[in-house]
Amino acid sequence: MTSAFAEQAEHAKAHAASILISVADAAKISEVPCETVQMIHDHPYEAIVATAKENGCDLIVMASHGGSGIAAVVLGSVTTNVLTHTSIPTLVI
Repeated sequence: MTSAFAEQAEHAKAHAASILISVADAAKISEVPCETVQMIHDHPYEAIVATAKENGCDLIVMASHGGSGIAAVVLGSVTTNVLTHTSIPTLVI
């Protein structure tokens, strides 16, 4: 792994962790049960679907897309794949 790639991966991991902490804090304030999970997977939709099943989730919440350019295409395809590979209700925002 190149240094630049490793640095970018660590930055992304830290950014995701900060978002998950914010979500968990908001849920706690609202007295809504919330468990967050952060992982790296070659096929993110597979990890999302498997984790939701393993944890007995009754709802998956996702963004319809993210960012711009190639990020929007990739994130949009993750959402599409989750929608087509799970029977768990999925709320797309």
